[in-house]
Amino acid sequence: MKPVVVMLSINLALAGVNILLKEILNEGISQLLIVVYRQTISSLFLLPIAYFWERKTRPQLTPYILFLLFISSLLGLTLTLYLFLIGLHYTSATFSCAFLNLVPVNTFVLAVLLRMEKVDTKSKGGRAKVLGTLVCISGNLLLILYKGMPLTSPGSATAQTNGARVTVQADTPGKWLIGSLVLTAGCFMWSSWFLMQSRVGKVYPCQYSSTCIMSFFSAIQSAVLHLIIDRKNSVFIVKGTFAILSLVYAGSVGSGLCYVGMSWCVKQKGPVFTAAFTPFMEVFAAIFDFFILHEQIHLGRTKKMLKNVMLWQCYRVSDDHKWNVYPSVGKGQRSKGVCSEAKGISGRRLS
Repeated sequence: MKPVVVMLSINLALAGVNILLKEILNEGISQLLIVVYRQTISSLFLLPIAYFWERKTRPQLTPYILFLLFISSLLGLTLTLYLFLIGLHYTSATFSCAFLNLVPVNTFVLAVLLRMEKVDTKSKGGRAKVLGTLVCISGNLLLILYKGMPLTSPGSATAQTNGARVTVQADTPGKWLIGSLVLTAGCFMWSSWFLMQSRVGKVYPCQYSSTCIMSFFSAIQSAVLHLIIDRKNSVFIVKGTFAILSLVYAGSVGSGLCYVGMSWCVKQKGPVFTAAFTPFMEVFAAIFDFFILHEQIHLGRTKKMLKNVMLWQCYRVSDDHKWNVYPSVGKGQRSKGVCSEAKGISGRRLS
């Protein structure tokens, strides 16, 4: 029950982050600059927590562990956030969060291909996962091909102005298509991160320390990419109280505590279980979109949200599968979640 509550809270917090980031993107701030600030704040926020909380149980950092953390940071933080922000800029917060529902499918397929997950179509859990995959794919096709009539309409001139400002870019077919393709690539990167975290957790199961290091790596990676890609806009200064407070929240909560919580859930229940909760982010984002950004809710998106809740239920039913994320320790040892579990294997390469 605890992982369920944690993942629901994480998706609620991330939906709020996406709404705030959409607002500051509309102000013209560079996507990579947002990632730089977000990851820098995250690393500074987690540094004292990681130092004092895990200093007695933290295993020694080896070149192999640093390599895993660097790649995990590149996949799950730098590239995922950058691609997602581009897609968010071209579409809307609800649409972008809806695309994240591809993450459970991608994670499930990759886990099967990498033999981290076995599918038994004769069992209830196996059939539920296959059904959930098909539901998710059909839901995303519905989202792209069918927008549907508006179920709500802005109730004031101010709301209409805000709604037009938020969705003006999404109404351009070319930008909508680009946003969809970029979001698809970002979902694949995030799915790879979930699987990468199961490997990281074996050799360095310290959620605060690993997230702090990954945030630090991501800040450097994003700064380098910002200098290379945005040469004409190489200014690293963010102005405006709202933008600064939004980045502080996105860094400390969105990239700090949320990624710590996701790493913990990957350790406890596996990457497929953790990724299966992303449909709720779309539901929360749609609520925030309507009440904060005053965006219309369409029939097509409502149908897709209902399908994605069914997807979550399918993966929830299939949770009878026992993940072999920590094959070297027993169930009781896994539940303790202490960093000392990795001391015996942190110095050697995993097969």
